[in-house]
Amino acid sequence: MPVALIILVVVIVFIAKSVKVVPQQNAWVLERLGKFHGVLQPGLNIVLPFIDRIAYKHSLKEIPLDVPSQVCITRDNTQLQVDGILYFQVTDPKLASYGSSDPILAITQLAQTTLRSVIGKMELDKTFEERDDINRTVVAALDEAAANWGVKVLRYEIKDLTPPGDILHAMQAQITAEREKRALIAASEGRKQEQINIATGEREASIQKSEGEMQAAINQSEGEKQAAVNRAMGEAEAVKLVARATAEAIHMVAQTIRQPGGMEAVNLKVAEQYVEAFAGVAKQGNTLILPGNLADMGGLVASAMKIVRETPAQN
Repeated sequence: MPVALIILVVVIVFIAKSVKVVPQQNAWVLERLGKFHGVLQPGLNIVLPFIDRIAYKHSLKEIPLDVPSQVCITRDNTQLQVDGILYFQVTDPKLASYGSSDPILAITQLAQTTLRSVIGKMELDKTFEERDDINRTVVAALDEAAANWGVKVLRYEIKDLTPPGDILHAMQAQITAEREKRALIAASEGRKQEQINIATGEREASIQKSEGEMQAAINQSEGEKQAAVNRAMGEAEAVKLVARATAEAIHMVAQTIRQPGGMEAVNLKVAEQYVEAFAGVAKQGNTLILPGNLADMGGLVASAMKIVRETPAQN
């Protein structure tokens, strides 16, 4: 019984040593008798107990690595405290295991030295403006060197750039001055635009006023012209009406003369008007005008009637 139990324990231990379950997004480096044998993939794997051993375990996920803060000197001899973070991923478990004794430490040190070199080529103001360029330069340098370590450097981000206190105070004063300058420029531009708008408004108002006055004068002249035309047309129509009425009256007189007894009536009317005319002349002045043949009144009337008779005959 004790022997069977011992055999059972040995079998269980042998199976436990033979079966290896690798988690997802992980890679285990297997050594056989101290020599690299292979990389165990995620899932169930069978190894030889006491002969094979798991030498290294690597995560294939993207790993953030905090790069320690360091002091860098810029091109214009200004000290700058720089803090960054690095993102990398193991792409070759074998190289990550045997390419470097400590790939993480190698990446960290290389990131610091590369960052110091890049910032040393820039002036202080450029370091704040060209963070993206600094990040790309560091990633390119690290990725080239880390290829031999089985590591892929994905990104590098500068978390903080801190200049010395006196430099920071001077920069803040410069920023304040720039803001005040922009405020003054903006205010002057506003006043300039205001004056332009006022002048433009006054000019447009003057133009509109002159156009209105010109249009009013045109309308007035057109009205006066139309009124003159209307008066002329009215006067012409009145003359036409008077002439037509006179012609009609003359025509009626002529027609009446041709009627029986019309001539005798004309004789009587002419004689009455002749006498009234001399009576009126005698009343209006101190001088009395008399015809040479005043005694021959019948002859005068006869002369007048002769004219009346001859006129219709000529018509």
